[in-house]
Amino acid sequence: MLEIELKMKVKDLSLIRERLLLHHATLLNKKHERDVYYNAPHRDFGMTDEALRIRFAGECAVMTYKGPKIKKYSMKAREELNTGVESGETCEGILQSLGFFRVAEVNKLRENFRYRGATISLDEVEGLGSYIEIEVMESGEIKNPSELIEKIEKELGIEGEPTLSSYLEMILSTRKEAQS
Repeated sequence: MLEIELKMKVKDLSLIRERLLLHHATLLNKKHERDVYYNAPHRDFGMTDEALRIRFAGECAVMTYKGPKIKKYSMKAREELNTGVESGETCEGILQSLGFFRVAEVNKLRENFRYRGATISLDEVEGLGSYIEIEVMESGEIKNPSELIEKIEKELGIEGEPTLSSYLEMILSTRKEAQS
């Protein structure tokens, strides 16, 4: 599936949360997510703009592949493939046995809402701050995902600095800056 997303650094998630509830958005869940990212032995995902992660959230674990960013929309768009795994630790062991290696870990507290066909995530990301993500999966139901995202952004009065960078890219950039 193709994921289209707007990500913004914001000052106050509580104000956005209030606006979501006033607009009758549905709170889907609130959880801690620990994302462990891997790189491949046969190619550098940093160079190919891909990502492979295992997300741990409570008792659940999901393995995700994200393809390179696509210039199809005015926002970040990329192929995303997800599959649940019975044991995240076993999946990590398999990856490591095949030569894949850990690159970084991203920890966040996330609240997911559903609103007008979009998933809206309010994130407190360890070491990075507060972010909102408005995400739409490309499907036959939604004709112009980026237009819907922009409409939601305006309806909710969201103000902030948009970024095309992933949390992984931001964490790695912060790590490089600290080493300089």
